[in-house]
Amino acid sequence: MRRLASCLTAAVCSCLVTPGGGKLWRLKYRFAGKEKLLALGAYPDVSLKNVRERRDAARKLLAGNVDPGENRKAQKATTLARAADSFEVIAREWFAKYAPTLAETHSSKIIQRLEKDVFPWLGARPIAEVTATQLLTVLRWIEDRGALDTALRAKQNCGQVFRYAVVTGRAERDPSGDLRGALAPVKHENFAANTDPAQVAELLRAIDGFRGTGDVFLPTTGELPR
Repeated sequence: MRRLASCLTAAVCSCLVTPGGGKLWRLKYRFAGKEKLLALGAYPDVSLKNVRERRDAARKLLAGNVDPGENRKAQKATTLARAADSFEVIAREWFAKYAPTLAETHSSKIIQRLEKDVFPWLGARPIAEVTATQLLTVLRWIEDRGALDTALRAKQNCGQVFRYAVVTGRAERDPSGDLRGALAPVKHENFAANTDPAQVAELLRAIDGFRGTGDVFLPTTGELPR
């Protein structure tokens, strides 16, 4: 890279032009007696106005005895750490350990449920920062489309993920526990049953007197006739 032009925005800002024609903003500064260079972006994506704003921000750090370059590295490390502890990353880690204990059809439904209904909204958030209110908002969206059973199962799966995060040191608690009773219950239809005593007695007498073959009797009662 060679210096082709210098834009003296504040005596320390310059625009470097690469052999390929790219224009890169750089900020030269001194910290602890050493001369350093800080990247401020590429032109025209970063305008002269933006460069001046970034320069001023760097000057404030220097005035506070903070190295702008090291400060940027620290921010990047924090961002990477937050991404590594995101809800989706930990959920997939939990699923990889939990899935082998389940039937494939069941495990596939779990990950599909998380990918469709949870990850788009909570996936990028650090799991330790996800609140019960945020989780409830997502579950309400699922309920609003009439998928009450899916909402309950999603809550259950999220609770499993949160508890896994707790035992692995990535979260302090499971916020899904705060939502007990917050979701609409799922109504399950009961099978028809004969509750009339006289009719039940008649059925039992018929069973007791049955002398047919087992292949007829077994599907009816679950037992072979004695």
